Parts: sequence; C-alpha cells; structure tokens
Amino acid sequence: MSSESRPNKRPAPDSGDTGSKKKRRRKPKHSAEDDELIDLEIGVNGAIAKMDSQLLADHLAQRTSRFGTDLSPVELSDLSISAVSIQDTTSWKEQRITDRLPDFLEKFTGDPASLSKAPKATGAPHTLIVTGGGLRAANVVRAVRKFQSKDNTVAKLFAKHMKIEEQVGFLGKSRAGIGVGTPARLSDLIENGALSLTHLKRIVVDASHVDQKKRGVMDMKDTMIPLARLLSRKALKDRYAAAEKSVDLLFY
Repeated sequence: MSSESRPNKRPAPDSGDTGSKKKRRRKPKHSAEDDELIDLEIGVNGAIAKMDSQLLADHLAQRTSRFGTDLSPVELSDLSISAVSIQDTTSWKEQRITDRLPDFLEKFTGDPASLSKAPKATGAPHTLIVTGGGLRAANVVRAVRKFQSKDNTVAKLFAKHMKIEEQVGFLGKSRAGIGVGTPARLSDLIENGALSLTHLKRIVVDASHVDQKKRGVMDMKDTMIPLARLLSRKALKDRYAAAEKSVDLLFY
C-alpha cells in the first residue's frame, strides 16, 4: 500500500518545484542581461543610452507600475509620459559619466552659451537636473559648475544636510540658471512657489547613474514615484507636447 501511495505523492511537490525553478531561472536570466550593461566601476547603466523615446516611455511606465502598486489604474495613467514628450538622445555615443554631463547638455541645447546665463527672475532656472540622492546631486553640482558665474548660480535643491527653508530663502534672492535636486524636494519647492517653472527650458533625468547596489533614480520606490509625479505635472506635460515645444525632457 505504501508502494502504491508513493508515486501518487511525488507529482505534487515535483510540479511545485518545477514552477519555482522556472521562476528562479527567469529571474537570473533577466538579471544577467541587465548586468551586462551595468558598469559598477564607473557607476553607469548602459541600457539607458540605448533607449529611444518610445523605449524610455515604456521603461518609465513599467517602473511606475512596479513601484506604484498602491495606485489605481487612473492614477497610474495620470503619471504616464508619452514618447513624443521625450527627446531622443541615442545619438550621444559617449559614456554617460558625471564628467561628461556638461558636454551632453551642450549637445542637446540649441544655444549652448545660454547654459552659462540665468533668467533675470530669481528662483527660475532654465535647467533642472533630477538625481536619485543627495550625494549624487552634490557630484552633479560640481560637474555643472562649468556653467556657473556670479550672475548664474547652480542651485543645490536636495534634502541631504539642507533644510527646505534655507533653499526657499536662497531661491528667493538668487539667479540660478541650473538647479540640481531630488524629485521629492524639487516638487516641494515647486508646490510652495519657491521654484518657478516659468523660464524652464529642459529637465534632465540622471537616469544612467547607478550606485554599488545597481540602483538608479528609477530603481527605487522612494525616488521613482516622486520622479513620475514631478515629470507628469500638468504644467510640464502641456509644454513637452505643445506644438511649439517649450520644455525638453531628456534622460542622461
């Protein structure tokens, strides 16, 4: 009797194991493909450079859905960005490392000299660079100081070691052509009126950079969802896709 029961008991755990093995096989395969494009030595995910506008729009939507499990379908739809809103930067063949960000900005700016100027209005930059964390933002600030002058400040708009009240005061008295910050802090400054979008010409998402855990700004819920909310603000979405496009959305 026991010999008859054994064959009947084996299939159930075997089939369960097979399913779990398939899941385990798929996950490493996907990770291996991603790993081939990640260079931890320079902190760059090379996949971003290979994505055209449509692929970036799809990637954004996938990441938003992945981390926005508590959002309704309507809310997820409101956070979507269309491909036509994203500028194709696949023509940039250089490595997307920090030191080459200024060159990238000059290539995709109609008038590169304008990067070294600031609007006359205070707290109204022409360029916003969105990063995944304070330390990364500080490194980006140092890189783009090439464009800084006494009349054109690079504004530090991130939370690490900086109180929002200090940034509100700084923006209220400073002409800043370029602002570098994290998604949530940038949104807070826009909401309270300290950061104006009136003269904004471009938003650059620091998407290629990854840390030692292979995480970038779109790989963590704490940054991806605030990023999606920032990029999908109606005031910006209307300007991305307008007939006379007034704000460029770029991914570095």
